[in-house]
Amino acid sequence: MDFIELLRVAFLSIVQGITEWLPVSSTGHMILVDEFLNFTYSEEFRSVFFVVIQLASVMAVVTTFFKELMPFSFKNGFSADVDKIQLWIKIIVACIPAAIVGVLFDDVLEEMFLNPITVASMLIGFGIVFIIVENMNKQYSVKVKSLPQITYRLAFMIGIFQMLAIIPGTSRSGATIIGGLIFGMSRKTAAEFTFFLAIPVMFGASLLRITTIGLDFTTMEWITMVVGCLIAFVVSIFTIKFLLNFIKRNNFKPFAYYRIVLGFVILAYFYLWN
Repeated sequence: MDFIELLRVAFLSIVQGITEWLPVSSTGHMILVDEFLNFTYSEEFRSVFFVVIQLASVMAVVTTFFKELMPFSFKNGFSADVDKIQLWIKIIVACIPAAIVGVLFDDVLEEMFLNPITVASMLIGFGIVFIIVENMNKQYSVKVKSLPQITYRLAFMIGIFQMLAIIPGTSRSGATIIGGLIFGMSRKTAAEFTFFLAIPVMFGASLLRITTIGLDFTTMEWITMVVGCLIAFVVSIFTIKFLLNFIKRNNFKPFAYYRIVLGFVILAYFYLWN
């Protein structure tokens, strides 16, 4: 791997590690980054690489929230935390809608919607929705302030919003956070539940893509994969902690404005400058 190629992989992984957790659409950023970096690997490797570095980002969630997610303890004998077991069941319930649609229509939807105009439209549209929802939140009190307060019905409704993220540019984290805010969740609870939903979603997506394409790569491609995963993992940890600290004192409007600007940048680049 030459130095320039290493820089490309590093930059791409940094962008992914940041945008996977902020509600700004990792797909929108990847379209621009990929356009300028001219990633030289095969289409099959690129497809797996993008999914696997997402998996590395998910491992950052598992590492950061291990105590909150681990339902079993082996100190002084075996014990189980009922609240954490119920949390995992709620996570699975919330992932059902997206899993069904993804398995049945993922390739069709990607072919239909994975283009700059759709991504830009979703960036702008959901950015406006974020602003509207945050303005509405000023008039309503928070009803769900912690993860145990999430009901199975609420988890499923959040899953409906996560399903919208199948359309590129929507942002999985953005869609689920919006759903959480609409249903009265605090910003912190909505963000944390969004992080947790990524675990089965990304593991499932990675397994599906790897099963379809396989792992028959060159040594250099494997090195690229490892480097990308390590960078995405570390950057994701910092990004998750940044977001949780940020929303203690701020709302999501700055991300909404950023989405809108990015959407217009994508439209300008692909339809005015090219």
